[in-house]
Amino acid sequence: PQRRKEAAMTRPPLSVVNGLVFDGASASPAEHPVHAAGGKIVGLEGPPPAEARVIDAGGRTVVPGLIDCHFHAYGIGLDLLELEAQPLSYVTAKASVRLRRALRRGFTTVRDVAGGDIGLQKALREGVFSGPRYFFTGRALTQTGGHADPRPGHLHLETACGCGHMGEIVDGEDNLRRAVRERMRTGAHAVKIFTSGGVVSPTDPIRIPQYSAGEVRAVVDEATRRGSYVASHAYSPEAIAHAVVNGVRTIEHGNLLDADTAELMAERGAFLVPTLIAYRAMQRRGSELGLPEVSRVKNEEVLEAGLDSIKIARAAGVEIGLGTDLMGDLEEDQLLEFQLRSEEEGVDAILRSATSVNAAIIGRPDLGVIREGAAADLVILDGDPWRDASVLWSPSRTVVQGGVPVEEGP
Repeated sequence: PQRRKEAAMTRPPLSVVNGLVFDGASASPAEHPVHAAGGKIVGLEGPPPAEARVIDAGGRTVVPGLIDCHFHAYGIGLDLLELEAQPLSYVTAKASVRLRRALRRGFTTVRDVAGGDIGLQKALREGVFSGPRYFFTGRALTQTGGHADPRPGHLHLETACGCGHMGEIVDGEDNLRRAVRERMRTGAHAVKIFTSGGVVSPTDPIRIPQYSAGEVRAVVDEATRRGSYVASHAYSPEAIAHAVVNGVRTIEHGNLLDADTAELMAERGAFLVPTLIAYRAMQRRGSELGLPEVSRVKNEEVLEAGLDSIKIARAAGVEIGLGTDLMGDLEEDQLLEFQLRSEEEGVDAILRSATSVNAAIIGRPDLGVIREGAAADLVILDGDPWRDASVLWSPSRTVVQGGVPVEEGP
C-alpha cells in the first residue's frame, strides 16, 4: 500500500473534460470536468492544470469506477470438484487473467465472495499484475452437503476433500468461530456463508435453509466483533429470512425473494446483491462448458425469477447492489449484467447499484462516487446511456484507475 501511494504521488495530474458526469448518486449526469492528482479527485470545475494529461471525453458519459460485489477470481471452471482439486499455482495464474480482464471492462473494484487470499491481494497492491482493487472473504463456509461441498453423493470421499480454494466444509459453532477468526487474522474483508443450496453443487436442494440458527449467529458474532460482516448465498424466502434474522448483512442472489421477506430485509438493513447474468450465461453456454445436468435443472428454477426479485426488493425499499458470479469462461459476459438489469430498471438505478451502493456494502465511501477526495477511478462510456442503454454493456470504453488510464495490453 505504501508503494502504491508513493507511485500515485509521482504521477502527472489527469483531467477529463467535455464529459457528461454521473457522480454515482444523482438521477442524471451533469457537464463538468474531473481533475485528479495523487490518485484522488481534486476538483470538479475550472480548467485543467498546465501540467495535466487531458482526456477529452467529447460528450461521452463519465461514471465512477464500477464495482462487482460478487466476483470469483478463483472461479476458473464450472465443475466444483475439479476446480477445488486443481493446483493453486494454476488457479492463481488463471485468476490473474480474470482480474485483468475485469479491470479493462471498467470494474476498478471487486469483492471476491468465495476464495481469494492475502497473497493475491498483495500481488495486486504491489503491481505484480494489474487488476481491480481487491476485497476478499477467503474460502466460503459451507455445512457438510452444502453448496460448497463438491462431492457427488455416489462417491465415498473424506470431508477434507471439501477444503479447496473457494469453499471449506465447517460444521458446529465452535469450529465456525475458529474459522472466522482465521479469516480475520489473514486479512479477509468479510465472511461468506451458504444458507441455501445452489446451482452448481451436486447434492443440495435449492430452497432448504442450511446451517442452524446457532451456527449462523456464531459466524455473525465473530465477524461483527472484528468490525466486519457476513455475506450469505441464499435463494429461497426461507433461507433469506434464516440468514437475515440471524444477522447476515448481504444476501447474494436472492432470486426467489418474496414480498414479506423483502420487508424483513429492509427492516434489518440487509442489502441484496443480484447476479442475474450468471443464470442466463449458464442457460446459454453451460452445456458446452460441462455444466452437469443436475445443475442445469436447478438453474432453470431460479433463472426467470431473478428480475422479479429486484422488483420486489425495490418496492420494499431494500438497497440493491450488483454482482456477476460468473465462473470459468462465462466471465466474458460480465458487462451483460447491465443488459439484464435494464429490462427492469432505469440507467440511474443500475449505475447506483454498481457504484455508490456497492461502495456502501464494502464500507468504502471514497469509491463508487465522483467527488473531491474520492479515489480517481473513472469509466468513460462511449456515449450517453440515458439515450442508448446499450452503452452500459458495450466494451468500448476508457478506464481510469487511481488517476491513471488503464492501457490495453497484450
